[in-house]
Amino acid sequence: MRHFFKNQLNWTSLVPIAAGGLWLIAAVLPLTTGLAVLCALALAGSVLAAVHHAETVAHKLGEPYGTLVLALVVTAIEAALIVSMMLGGGPSAATLARDAIFAVIMIICTGVVGGCLLIGALKHREQAFRVEGVGTGLSALMVLTALTLVFPTVTTSAAGGTYSYPQLIFVAIFSLVIWLAFVFIQTLRHRDYFLHTAQIGDAADELPMPSKRQTWIAFGFLSGALLMVIGLAKLLSPIIEQLLVQAKAPPAILGIVIAMLVLLPETLAALGAARANRLQTSLNLAIGSALASIGLTIPLVIVLAVGFNLPLTLGVGAKEIVLLVLTFGISLHTAAYGRTNVMQGVVHLVVFAAFLFLNWVP
Repeated sequence: MRHFFKNQLNWTSLVPIAAGGLWLIAAVLPLTTGLAVLCALALAGSVLAAVHHAETVAHKLGEPYGTLVLALVVTAIEAALIVSMMLGGGPSAATLARDAIFAVIMIICTGVVGGCLLIGALKHREQAFRVEGVGTGLSALMVLTALTLVFPTVTTSAAGGTYSYPQLIFVAIFSLVIWLAFVFIQTLRHRDYFLHTAQIGDAADELPMPSKRQTWIAFGFLSGALLMVIGLAKLLSPIIEQLLVQAKAPPAILGIVIAMLVLLPETLAALGAARANRLQTSLNLAIGSALASIGLTIPLVIVLAVGFNLPLTLGVGAKEIVLLVLTFGISLHTAAYGRTNVMQGVVHLVVFAAFLFLNWVP
């Protein structure tokens, strides 16, 4: 964690404001190369600012509430982005929610978790976490993933990886039920499952506690910074898409790139916690973000699809199902012992590399 700001007008507060100005300028003026570069720099600065403010809020609220706040804010804005693109994308947006959810699961469970395990193990050799909390999150994530991405491929009421309306309503209700049950367990009934156990080398308790005023200001700037990350990512997506077309990359790569941009604040926060020997915080953030991405986004997307009669394809293909089975298999093995080492980080990152490579070279 970084030290909390001593005044309110430092770079972490000014960058989101400047990013908002650039976003407004880019919305009304042609997106030239110079303006695109400035927007890209503003996006990177907004990511770093979001991480800083998230750390302030998390330190004030304590675990696991701090990580839950970051996951909820990012997921809300991510869901708004998917909804806006679905409303304006026509039939071609039918697979947008599916591709986004699948990319988020793979990036978090293999890339983010693998990076945290590797960085933590390289610095601290071994790190500990609560098996009860991680196992609870993984079981909920596996059920949500099967309901939303796998079952549509094998059900027979509707063809082509889609659900019928009754099935969509069932999935929307119980996706939300699972997420709410997890939040209840995480914050009330078994909060101790998700608390970090103090280890040698921890320094978080030495940091000053921010005031309520600082916390609310930090939350406001956190929301603004994340909004700028989403807005600038959407603004720059046509340029990214053009570059990918020139590189002859498959269309699915664009969704992965956008998902990576959206998840950058959470990724940096999780990596920083692992480096500070707080792996439990990293895993809370990673798994909680994946659960919120499905448990909140899917019901919203289904309501939108049913209400506006939009096409919605959720089922993934055989390659993606194999990747999901492999990902959850190694995740369960990692969570089984409560301690991690370098090898586990390497294994997760290899699966992440396979996910990226097999999307580029199907």
